Amino acid sequence: MQMKLELGVNIDHVATLRQARYSQTPDAHNVEPSLLEAVAACQAAGAHGITIHLREDRRHIQDADVAAVRAVPGVRLNLEVGNTPEIIDIACATRPDSVCMVPENREEVTTEGGLDVLANESAITASTARLQAAGIRVSLFIDPDPAQVAASARVKADMIELHTGAYANATGAERGVELQRLMAAGAQAGALGLQVNAGHGITTDNLAPLLGIPHLVELNIGHHLISRALTLGLQGAVREMLEAMA
Repeated sequence: MQMKLELGVNIDHVATLRQARYSQTPDAHNVEPSLLEAVAACQAAGAHGITIHLREDRRHIQDADVAAVRAVPGVRLNLEVGNTPEIIDIACATRPDSVCMVPENREEVTTEGGLDVLANESAITASTARLQAAGIRVSLFIDPDPAQVAASARVKADMIELHTGAYANATGAERGVELQRLMAAGAQAGALGLQVNAGHGITTDNLAPLLGIPHLVELNIGHHLISRALTLGLQGAVREMLEAMA
């Protein structure tokens, strides 16, 4: 029987807004918005997990945020990371429920494109083993490419997160092509024993076709939910997405 699709909410951009004013005074008494209030709102609305990305340049989420969110009772924390020794050390020490390895580019505003597992199998295998030894499930954020799916299985990841950005940005017939790539990648991953998640650019408007991805377990969504929260509030935005998913 198909499991109920789960929603992880990425709250990085709550921290982005905070850092826009308080990056130099993080301990000020009037710092806002509160990342922990955002976590509480997502929990109250029924989100299944929280995602945060600790970037090497600390542009939004800070080390203290990771510890604070990890300490919230009942939170299932997914920590997005670049595969660098410092960040992997922090992940092993903090022990989130899962880690999703993503590519990082200092020039990008948000993560663009999937991780090249194929070209970095040795390094990713070593980090995957370290994280799993610490009791952390490992996901790899990849494009829906057969070679990358196969490489994800070889490095012994627990999960993949399919990058849905190309699908979200496409129109017309091109969107159909991208959807078929996602469908094929989901089927391949499931056959290889990998959990299938998806994320990037997902909205309530483009969601429905993605629900047909084989073996899909979880969506991780950030930008759309934070954008909708400006109108609906964060609880309202999360509930709207959960209704669309159902």
